Amino acid sequence: MGFRMFISSRRVRKWQCVRFFATCFILSLMFFWRPFDNHIVSHMKSYSYRYLINSYDFVSDTLSVNRSSEDVPSFQYLINHEEKCQAQDVLLLLFVKTAPENYERRSAIRKTWGNEEYVRSQLNANVKTLFALGTPSNPLRREELQRKLVWEDKVYNDIIQQDFADSFYNLTLKLLLQFNWANTFCPHAKFFMTADDDIFIHMPNLVEYLQSLEQIGVEDFWIGHVHRGAPPIRDKKSKYYVSYEMYQWPAYPDYTAGAAYLISNDVTAKVYEASQTLNSSLYIDDVFMGICANKMGIVPQYHVFFSGEGKTPYHPCIYDKMMTSHGHVQDLQNLWKEATDPKVKTISKGFFGRIYCRLIKIALLCKLSYVNTYPCRAAFV
Repeated sequence: MGFRMFISSRRVRKWQCVRFFATCFILSLMFFWRPFDNHIVSHMKSYSYRYLINSYDFVSDTLSVNRSSEDVPSFQYLINHEEKCQAQDVLLLLFVKTAPENYERRSAIRKTWGNEEYVRSQLNANVKTLFALGTPSNPLRREELQRKLVWEDKVYNDIIQQDFADSFYNLTLKLLLQFNWANTFCPHAKFFMTADDDIFIHMPNLVEYLQSLEQIGVEDFWIGHVHRGAPPIRDKKSKYYVSYEMYQWPAYPDYTAGAAYLISNDVTAKVYEASQTLNSSLYIDDVFMGICANKMGIVPQYHVFFSGEGKTPYHPCIYDKMMTSHGHVQDLQNLWKEATDPKVKTISKGFFGRIYCRLIKIALLCKLSYVNTYPCRAAFV
């Protein structure tokens, strides 16, 4: 027994030495290699930081601000629907991030996965879909686009708009709009989801999944396409550029791609609470969401059928379990028709159907070159 304890203590000391030298290595990367920051070096720093130090507590502490409720940034609602969530049986509150000029995208969504009447009649669920946006940023078209938005909302009653300029650098303000609205007007929704307006959502699959989760009850639930150990972009030519003054550390806390992610209602409340105490100048909204969640101790879970930046392959064997796919504008209605065809569910039935779809998914998803859609392991789920 004494020998085993001796071996065990040696292993502990060895692991402590490894962590010590790894930490020294990371620090050298952070401080001495800073002038040579490029794509490879930044990823080395971020992954080392994420998997060896793996603590972000001081990040949220440093970004915290002391302010009263009067000091919290707020914007006036130009279009609002406080009554949208009056029913108590709301399964999902779904916000779509859109731009004022993207009428065609909103129209396609209303005809497909964002159609509340379809979800209610065909899927027996109460899902509320809203479009979140700011004011038109182009001064030459501002009045014209605003008039069109007011008309559009009178027809569909599904737009939520505040008076900040709708631009890439105000995406975090759009995130705060969504969480503020959810917390104020729809806190009883079982789940909350945010998505881009070029996303395809397989609503039948999603609703079935949410209904199963509702039965068992979930807390601290956050799923999507998870980025782990992602480094800030330091290239000033990139629109995702983040300065050291804005975010000084080599890696972001884990977060889900902003294209589409899903959380439970308790997470909605916690993230909203955290957002009121953090500096919201970081304009990359999905990263800011990750910082808020990290402050509240919430960890994202990777769902293999939430896509990354790329489109998922077109095939019935993929549609059978797909949740989201990114980058759909012109093909949205055709994909909706094909993916929700009842025949899709029959193709993988039985022993030979399962084998067939397994082989198809391996061929489509397990490629040597990286494609940011579903990972290879999705072929085996």
